Amino acid sequence: MDLRDEEIEALGTQGFFVRTAFLGEEQARAIHAQAQARAASGGLRPAAIRRGADRSEDTAVRGDFITWLSPEPGSALGGLWEAFAALGEALSRAAYLGLGRFDVQLAHYPGGGARYVRHRDAFPGQSNRRLTAIYYANPDWRPAHGGQLRLYREEAPLDVPPTLDTLVVFLSERLEHEVMPTHAPRLALTAWYYGRDVA
Repeated sequence: MDLRDEEIEALGTQGFFVRTAFLGEEQARAIHAQAQARAASGGLRPAAIRRGADRSEDTAVRGDFITWLSPEPGSALGGLWEAFAALGEALSRAAYLGLGRFDVQLAHYPGGGARYVRHRDAFPGQSNRRLTAIYYANPDWRPAHGGQLRLYREEAPLDVPPTLDTLVVFLSERLEHEVMPTHAPRLALTAWYYGRDVA
């Protein structure tokens, strides 16, 4: 996978970059179809906040339904998994991030104002997530649907619409972000990358 010089520079200076038309419309629509079928199957569960003994569900904080994905060779979701793997390798080389394993989550926001309040994906100083990559699978998305990803930059927040085949990559410890209230079903597939020292 080829990364653009401006993407590597943006990741270093701003902590994120956005790429539209990541995989192409045909593959993106196939990913949408499989992700939508997975969401419609009833196999997703309400997302929780915090972990371990402090784990709880609070739809005022986070209103999506999730499942974890595994490699699926020969499928559209499997192709996205392979693209995430190639992205991690490319970023490790180009940005010297030393990334190792990654996990992939499918999240479905059902609409009705479901959101995820401002948060970070990792906390500084802990051996956990180092990089977040979010792929959106929402054809025909319109501004009235809401659900933008708000990135809290130093100068001003930036809202990224969750449109089909858009990829957002950011440093997990650095960038606070938020899913704005969503008024239509919204699909996101997120890869979290860990350092090579994390088993």
